[in-house]
Amino acid sequence: MRLFLVDAFTDRPFSGNPAGVVLLDEPADDAWMQHVAAELKHSETAFVVTTEEPKPLRWFTPTTEVDLCGHATLATAHVLGGEQVFSTRSGALRCTAENGRVAMEFPADPPKPAEVDVSAGLPGLTPEHVARGVSDVLVVVADAGLVRGAEPDLDALATVDARCVIVTARGDEPGIDFVSRVFGPAVGVPEDPVTGSAHCTLAPYWAERLGRAELVGEQASERGGIVRTALLGERVRLSGSAVTVAEGELLV
Repeated sequence: MRLFLVDAFTDRPFSGNPAGVVLLDEPADDAWMQHVAAELKHSETAFVVTTEEPKPLRWFTPTTEVDLCGHATLATAHVLGGEQVFSTRSGALRCTAENGRVAMEFPADPPKPAEVDVSAGLPGLTPEHVARGVSDVLVVVADAGLVRGAEPDLDALATVDARCVIVTARGDEPGIDFVSRVFGPAVGVPEDPVTGSAHCTLAPYWAERLGRAELVGEQASERGGIVRTALLGERVRLSGSAVTVAEGELLV
């Protein structure tokens, strides 16, 4: 089986969010896929059956399967040539080639105000707004510097009832509309370098607040990355670049 290591949401190697992509001729055993994802230790590894249309696609963190993953979908479409339709636990996902990038359409997940106590997990931060999407909790703070400088208590964040906790603020640099960081210790990902699926929540929130459907987000992790978003009614188009850094064969 072919294995690719791809840096997603970047045009430079060793930045963005790395993902494993495994090409399958037929569906694989769940336990085997989980072992492979744990071995690779990326935030997500994608497994795609290339002999069916639409192509079945699944994503695993080092500890569990997840319902949606943007950067590993981008990585998979990049490996397969850009134009793809995938069958997933979140429905059909269509990818297209767009100005040298891959564009993906995902279900929008607009957050709703919620009472979630994140104070222990985000010491020193005073949220301006807390909301919840289907999978993630969104925490809005006063400025981008607070996002960049956040020092979360990951053990405390792991107790929050959510896949991930997203910390976000309005952008502080030209061409950047909003900044975010994403922490997912509950699913084995202390901090995700660039999280496409989190932008299904970020895009509708910031589109409403800024009054524009098309936005550019920076995920301010150590590796960093750029996600271009467009709110299309009940869908979100996410686009970004990707770089293949390694390929080979799985021997087990």
